[in-house]
Amino acid sequence: MARYSANVNVMIKAIEKAARNLVRDFGEVEQLQISVKGPSDFVTAADKRAESILQEELSHARPGFGFLMEEGGEIKGRENARWIIDPLDGTANFIKGIPYWCTTVALEQDGEITAGVTYNPISDELFWAEKGVGAYKRFQRLRVSGTKDAKLATIGVGDNMPATPIENYYGKLEKIEARFAKSRNFGASALDLAYVAAGQFDAYWCQGFQPWDCAAGILLIREAGGVITTIENKPDVLNSDNCVAGNSLMQAELLKIVK
Repeated sequence: MARYSANVNVMIKAIEKAARNLVRDFGEVEQLQISVKGPSDFVTAADKRAESILQEELSHARPGFGFLMEEGGEIKGRENARWIIDPLDGTANFIKGIPYWCTTVALEQDGEITAGVTYNPISDELFWAEKGVGAYKRFQRLRVSGTKDAKLATIGVGDNMPATPIENYYGKLEKIEARFAKSRNFGASALDLAYVAAGQFDAYWCQGFQPWDCAAGILLIREAGGVITTIENKPDVLNSDNCVAGNSLMQAELLKIVK
């Protein structure tokens, strides 16, 4: 059975602590739907609180590491390592009380993602990967799907603002619908990428994301035997704003459409 390394254990403990607060806040969001002010300011505060918890816990455990965070930006560390954090991916879902959102943390060392954790506390789905160790859902080994026929494939599509003209974006969606069995847009890129690693999506396309949206997912997919590249078929997804991922066959099929 797989064992958590020291770094992965630190990440999971920090994420679970932050997630407990988010779950409590998520329980209050429904009541805010009917208020004059609405839930947006409340959720922004919840997002920042979760990020503060993550930063505090990770700084305490690894004081020399830096940070790249959605809310707090970049903080340089003494060592050539940094945590890449998204405390709440799927904010729009969270605001509307839809239980598809997650907290995600990746560890980058010497310019390479070496560990990643993505957690949906509502479903208690915890995905983690470590370079050379594999990808797991808790202690269950993950593998990307074995689907070989595009007409049987389910494609995940990110909901971020497209980096291309909107007409081009929707034109690609039409081609995806024509080529593959079905497509799904769930609204949380980090969790979508974990679902690719788990074989629940056969392939995935997203444009317009940030490093914290994809950092953990990059490692999850590669350690699960999958392929993830930019739409230009380059491997450096972390420094791009787009990705195409999946098992090798379906990723290649999807790439033909979106590149």
